[in-house]
Amino acid sequence: MVINLREVYQLKVQLKGIRPPVWRRFLVTNTSTLEEFHHTIQIVMGWTNAHLHQFISGSSRYGRVNPEFGMDWDDDLQDENNFKVKDLLKSEGDTLVYEYDFGDGWKHKITLEKVLPYDKNQFLPLCIKGKRGCPPEDVGGVWGYAEFLEKWVDENHPEHEDLKEWAGDYFDPEIFDLIETNDLLEEVFTSL
Repeated sequence: MVINLREVYQLKVQLKGIRPPVWRRFLVTNTSTLEEFHHTIQIVMGWTNAHLHQFISGSSRYGRVNPEFGMDWDDDLQDENNFKVKDLLKSEGDTLVYEYDFGDGWKHKITLEKVLPYDKNQFLPLCIKGKRGCPPEDVGGVWGYAEFLEKWVDENHPEHEDLKEWAGDYFDPEIFDLIETNDLLEEVFTSL
């Protein structure tokens, strides 16, 4: 009997508290470290990796334990480099929380949807579907984003043009670009 230690996880990540939802479906190897997983989530969601993060599974927390980032004081935070995705997600339906930017408090629900056989010819990670654009960085979390969107769509709002300039031409709350996302995943993970 051959035991395959490497499998492919089909995951769904959804930004909590946003309606209509912002979500992505993607594939990773179950042997990816949590640090690699963090970078995958950053790319598929559209974040810029400008803030601290942590994974929360039950009462356990995992993140970057590094004095340079001010996280050396947190004795309960486990080093994400010492854990793999399969250590936190084992069976279909398992979930965990990924929190990004402790100031804005973006929480993402990650669900293991399917466990698939590993194919050495398939490039991973790979995003397979998604809906809606990621909020801009530093917009103020769920509540700030709701206020931002009100001003964004109201062309008569006095802050409308300033927000358009601040968020940049790239931002559209309704658009998710699957091809661009996968190009970036390949660029980043080929160079690792």
